[in-house]
Amino acid sequence: MRLLLINPNTTEAITASLAVAARAALPGVEVVAATGRFGARYIASRVSFAIAGHAAVDAFAEQGAACDAVLLACFGDPGLDALREIAPVPVIGLVEAACAEAGADGRRFSIVTGGERWESMLRETLAARGLDARLASIRAVAPSGGDIARDPDGALAGLAASCRRCVEDDGAEAVILGGAGLIGLAGRLQPRLSTPLVCSVAAGFRAADAALRAPPAPAPPMPAPVDSVGLSSPLAELLAGRRAPAG
Repeated sequence: MRLLLINPNTTEAITASLAVAARAALPGVEVVAATGRFGARYIASRVSFAIAGHAAVDAFAEQGAACDAVLLACFGDPGLDALREIAPVPVIGLVEAACAEAGADGRRFSIVTGGERWESMLRETLAARGLDARLASIRAVAPSGGDIARDPDGALAGLAASCRRCVEDDGAEAVILGGAGLIGLAGRLQPRLSTPLVCSVAAGFRAADAALRAPPAPAPPMPAPVDSVGLSSPLAELLAGRRAPAG
């Protein structure tokens, strides 16, 4: 089984951390990790989010051949629908995976993430995907996920305070710690919280594992072929109707 893990930002260190964690969580799965070729070092605004969607489909076109599933490893899922339109295999987004776990058994859940602009962006994403019925709150701390990844120890106190406010002030019965740059912090924060804390990346790994083990589903039809200008050769070929084969 082969999993393509796409980090649509351009920080190689985060991709490396994700790949190590994925290989530990998914024994027996070949993990191929791809980093965005262009765009922001870390996604923290609408413009960097839009660019990341392009980077995600570009990475799939470059490295998606013979994969059995795709994990879009960015909390926010930039390019998720586009990937699902062109990939012949399951594509997992961190937001969907984490919300499914946190909202299990009808629990109200909150999200804590890095980067102040993410609150409104995530609200729109959850509403568009019908994931907001059990949402208690979204609390975005000022440091971006990239800042947190560079100094996780310095971010712990602020993240813990936000998680506690989700429970004590907002009535959350579970809290999602969202963001690829926050990988590994849920285990350190869980002892400070009285409710379950869901790591979005770990939830994505579990959803990817389930997708890899499920019976294959028919691939969606490709969009009508179109010519393009200025794209990478693999992405131009994909848009021209030559889809990367599944594993």
